Amino acid sequence: MEYSIQLNAVNNPDKSVRAFATIVLGDSFKVTNVAVIEGSKGNFVSMPSFRTKERDEHNNPVYKDVCNPITKEFREELYGDILKLYDEMEQTGMAEVKMDADEPDEPDFTVRVTPFEREGSNMVGLANIVLNDSFAVGNVSVVQGKNGMFVAMPSYKAGNKYRDVCFPITKEFREKINDAVLETYQQAKEQALQEGKERASQQMQKDDRGFMKVSGEPLPFH
Repeated sequence: MEYSIQLNAVNNPDKSVRAFATIVLGDSFKVTNVAVIEGSKGNFVSMPSFRTKERDEHNNPVYKDVCNPITKEFREELYGDILKLYDEMEQTGMAEVKMDADEPDEPDFTVRVTPFEREGSNMVGLANIVLNDSFAVGNVSVVQGKNGMFVAMPSYKAGNKYRDVCFPITKEFREKINDAVLETYQQAKEQALQEGKERASQQMQKDDRGFMKVSGEPLPFH
């Protein structure tokens, strides 16, 4: 998958974050808040993440990536290009460096949606999108709004506003993703309802003592 990268320096020597990258996958999907971090064993790339309710063995909060490369080959290629750009930034002293894609195109994608109900919430499902079988985007929400359902991309709070972490940047690709997520949600919900009916039907075939019937007859008791 073709992609472009823009890297901006962080001018704070007291912070381990040295730069932030913005990536455009193909020509249609943007990923922000990708960090270049200075670690004890060298610089590394950290994808945007969110804090979960989980705790590790030291009682520290567990963070999970919002989006990330899912193949070793694409991860090494992408992270390698980001770190090369950071090396260029350090050598030239420039505050911003870029790498443009040669022939960007709209990426293919697949969608998986899990419907759910949560009391007091208008969120009715969570979706996962995979671009070109190599980059996954999680925490995509299906929301029941006043004017119908809509798709909300993963976001973070900046002041009093929410900003998307990763999102389609063309109208055409945004509509394709929205339509695919909502259609997959409806299919998954219908499947869940059908499975619920089948379980209820099986439950009704138990006799008063709780034994399953075969061809309408209760099983013998021993």
